[in-house]
Parts: sequence; structure tokens; C-alpha cells
Amino acid sequence: MSTRAVLEVIALDPEDAIAAQAGGADRLELVTDMAADGLTPAARTFAGIRAAVDLDLRVMLRLADGFAAGDVDRLVRVAGELRAAGADQFVLGFLGPDGGVDIEAVERVVGELDGCRWTFHRAIDRAADRAALRKQLADLPGLDCYLTAGAASGVDDGLPTLLAEAGRSGEPGYGQRLLVGGGLRLDHVPALLAAGIDGFHIGGAARPGGWGEPVSAAAVARWRRVVDGL
Repeated sequence: MSTRAVLEVIALDPEDAIAAQAGGADRLELVTDMAADGLTPAARTFAGIRAAVDLDLRVMLRLADGFAAGDVDRLVRVAGELRAAGADQFVLGFLGPDGGVDIEAVERVVGELDGCRWTFHRAIDRAADRAALRKQLADLPGLDCYLTAGAASGVDDGLPTLLAEAGRSGEPGYGQRLLVGGGLRLDHVPALLAAGIDGFHIGGAARPGGWGEPVSAAAVARWRRVVDGL
């Protein structure tokens, strides 16, 4: 069985998806509107990307900038529409005004996913107590991944937290994969790999020309080599 690390790339459209797959990505996170740090794409965008590549696709469930759930009824409807379009993996995460996980909103959305696998995204890096958040979410169906930099400011500041959490792998609340992203650089990867971390997430790093340009297959391939320890 392969044990290679997962490399996830943000894709906005089929062109991004095709380039990411060509470069060696394992999985895509599908979003729109990166000016708002990534919102839910239209079902037709998902369908276009699904037709273009055979990678795993995780679709963002987030309707507005920030980490409040907002209109939960609408979120549930959108999740249902994406499920009907064939989406079977998702990304989500909601906080309340006190910085704690909005467990009611998360549970309602997850209930619509009917057991699909999902990532709790970087809301964990803004949480008042990330250990408490993990404990509250530990038994929710489908949760298999935390997208995190270890700190709101990025991996430079969050590296000690990431290494500490990696050391707790398998403990209650720490059974999910760490998917490191948010200010992640190639020079961070060796220490993360050495700690047993096997998930890496890139967005801007896959686009040397900036967010106005498509994903570069060559940039993804460079990350693939480093993530593979080469």
C-alpha cells in the first residue's frame, strides 16, 4: 500500500485542475473568490472539474468571508445541491462569536453530507481553544482531516503547535490527518515530514504568477518532489 504524503492543491476551474493533476497533486480543494479566502463554487463548476480530472475533490462549504456560519439553512441547501451533482468530499468549519466551534452549525451541515469525508479548515487556527475544538468534533462522522498552519499567522509561527499535535496522533481528538497549509513553504516540509505529518496544502504556491494566473504544473511538480522527500 502506498504511504506517500497527500498533496492538495486549490483549484478554481478545470484548467487549474488539469495542471494540478499533471504536476502530481493527489487531491483538489475547490473554491471560488479567493479575495474572500475561498467560498463555495457553483455546482456547475464542480461538475466541470469532475469531468476534467479523476482526482479526489473536496468542495468548500463557506458562503461569506470570515468563520461565522451565517445562513445555515442555505448552507444545508447548497451542500445538498453539491451532493446531488456528485460531490462526495467537503471542506467546512464554523466558529461562534466566542471563538469556540459552532457545533450546531457544523452538525447540521455534516448531517446533510450523509457520511461523506470532510476537512475542518483553518477556522481551527482562529479558535479560542483548539484542543477543546478537537474534542467537540472528535466523533462527528466523516471528519478525517484538519487544514491548519498551527497559528492564524501561518506556519512560521505555528510550527511548534503542528509538531506537538503530530506527536499526539492517535490520541482522542487527534486521530485525523494534519493537512498543513497557510504560509507553507518548501523549506518547512522536511521538518514536517520528519514529525510524521503527511498532508500538505498549497494555493498561491502553485501559482508563481499570482492568483490572477492558473495553476502551474511545473510548480506543483516541484512540490511533489519535495513532499515525496526527493
